[in-house]
Amino acid sequence: MSWIEEIEVSKADEKLAEIYSALIEQRGKVSNILKVHSLNPAAMGNHLELYMTLMFGKSGLSRLEREAIAVVVSANNDCAYCVNHHAEALRHYLKDEDTVNLLMAADGLETLEPRLSNIVRHAEKLTTAPGAMTESDLGELRAEGLSDNDILDLTLIVGYFNFVNRIAMGLGVEFTEDELGGYLND
Repeated sequence: MSWIEEIEVSKADEKLAEIYSALIEQRGKVSNILKVHSLNPAAMGNHLELYMTLMFGKSGLSRLEREAIAVVVSANNDCAYCVNHHAEALRHYLKDEDTVNLLMAADGLETLEPRLSNIVRHAEKLTTAPGAMTESDLGELRAEGLSDNDILDLTLIVGYFNFVNRIAMGLGVEFTEDELGGYLND
């Protein structure tokens, strides 16, 4: 479901078939954002490895915080695909639909609890005004208990979602209701 050719799971050969098989085993299905890479299996594999490291690897950032970053960055980039995907994942960790909606709109972020507010506002600033970032921005994160490792993870996640938003929007990757839910290991 994009503007370019995609190789279906049933027609994949060799390296691509291996990656598809691993995705289905690990995640239960192949997302459209990964399927759009099917013409370049090496890029798909590298993309998946980076995603799994940033979103599921060891970090001082919680899964809720990581998904909130994904949603806010994607909302600021108007990437409906990633907003919807990661809002769905966020709902596994955040049972407050009003807060999920606030994050999906990237509006009222200052009203969140202080740690999450500082994290997502930092993500928003780095997305919308990267040239305005200063060392003092990190002080606000440190005041909320983030270590330098956490700040690095935050920055990498922001950079990753700015990257993937451009893939989704630049290639017309669409989400479907069926694709949104039912992933393993959200």
